[in-house]
Amino acid sequence: MDFINRKKELLFLEEKWNESGPQFIVLWGKRRVGKTELVKQFIKDKQHIYFLSESTNEREQLKRFSLAVGHLFQEPLLETRGFAEWEESFKYIKEKQLKFVLAIDEFPYLIESNRAIPSLFQKAWDEYWSKSNIFLILLGSSIAMMETEVLGYKSPLYGRRTGQWKVAPMTFESVSHFREGKPFEDRLMHYSVAGGMPAYWLQFSSKKNFTSNLKDHVLKKGQVLYEEVEFLLREELREPRYYFALLQAVAQGKRKLSEIVNATGLSSSVANKYLGVLADLNILEREISVTEEKPLKSKKGLYAITDEFCQFWFKNIFPRKGELEMDMEDPVLNDIKASLPQYLSFIYEKIAKELLIQHSERFFPFTKIGRWWEKNEEIDVVGLNPTLNKILFCEAKWTSKPVGIDIYESLKEKARKVIWGNENREEYFCLFSKQGFTDAMLERAKTEKVSLFRGEKYLRSL
Repeated sequence: MDFINRKKELLFLEEKWNESGPQFIVLWGKRRVGKTELVKQFIKDKQHIYFLSESTNEREQLKRFSLAVGHLFQEPLLETRGFAEWEESFKYIKEKQLKFVLAIDEFPYLIESNRAIPSLFQKAWDEYWSKSNIFLILLGSSIAMMETEVLGYKSPLYGRRTGQWKVAPMTFESVSHFREGKPFEDRLMHYSVAGGMPAYWLQFSSKKNFTSNLKDHVLKKGQVLYEEVEFLLREELREPRYYFALLQAVAQGKRKLSEIVNATGLSSSVANKYLGVLADLNILEREISVTEEKPLKSKKGLYAITDEFCQFWFKNIFPRKGELEMDMEDPVLNDIKASLPQYLSFIYEKIAKELLIQHSERFFPFTKIGRWWEKNEEIDVVGLNPTLNKILFCEAKWTSKPVGIDIYESLKEKARKVIWGNENREEYFCLFSKQGFTDAMLERAKTEKVSLFRGEKYLRSL
């Protein structure tokens, strides 16, 4: 399959490549997000060394690194003898005075083999490479280790980098290319499982529909995605059983801390600690109503799993592992299909937020965008710009019926309860619908400041 998107990331790397002097770039992000493919795409037409660190001892790491260096510089001796120590390799590279990319993937594994690695690479940069033509890229999937051991203030490497990029999951628009030509609903259903992780989309067959892909590649024992979440969490976490309990509670709709505590039996302090770790790993977030002025001090936070596959897995797979281990995929599949419309409505809200950001020029620049709630009232998406004193209210409806004026009037009623801005604020409204809109709603939209989307398609200008 052709390389998909990542235009901003590639442009960033190319611009750095065209700058004069050495470069020290840090790329990090969640596992399976596509960091390796991004770098391979960047280096394919350049002189390069790509070295993948592994969970092994330092001697083996240095031996494999020697082979990689020897291959680029056509040095047979390195392929047989190798470097005796890391500093020897640093000196050797510096003496070559060649402009090339040195990409070290999964750098945290290198650190695990020798905790002094950050100090050694600091010396390499300061004494050998900072006056060379090297283009150094350090990649890592262990977010916590990359942010402390490479980017952190206490790291020996702090202050050396010339650029950094946290590689985020791809947008719905981008990953939709994996299902090129398929209807919006098909792409939405696949996104509800695979999210923005290209590695997960590649597990699905383009020739199968959603139900077949789900059964054959997620629910079936032995498939990559069947145990993916367990593998990733055990790779990152020391006490996975507590995290499993917390994530299952959140996936099942327990979003307040008190609800999570009651569901898991953990104390508030312990739950808070582990929830914080999951937030640091970008698996979970503490969501605050978008109009909160002091979000860090707010006591109204609700927890949500940010990773779509993790959310889907803990909601639908983890509780049914016993049946799936007995090859009883069909009963699980039928239950998933029965609850899918409600689940897709949650996913559609996330896509609506993404689409509004893409279409912000039709409204106004958003400084904040997210959900709003107060007591028993809730609005799916609210976009703000305090400088312009403008606010947008949006509802997304994944239902089998066209959206009518009643939904619009209800949204306007809830908007009156949103305390934000001053009395002269300018209000915008937007509706998203799976099945389109009633004739009455389409007529109303011609005369009022309300925008309409059917599926992902923008229907009218303001």
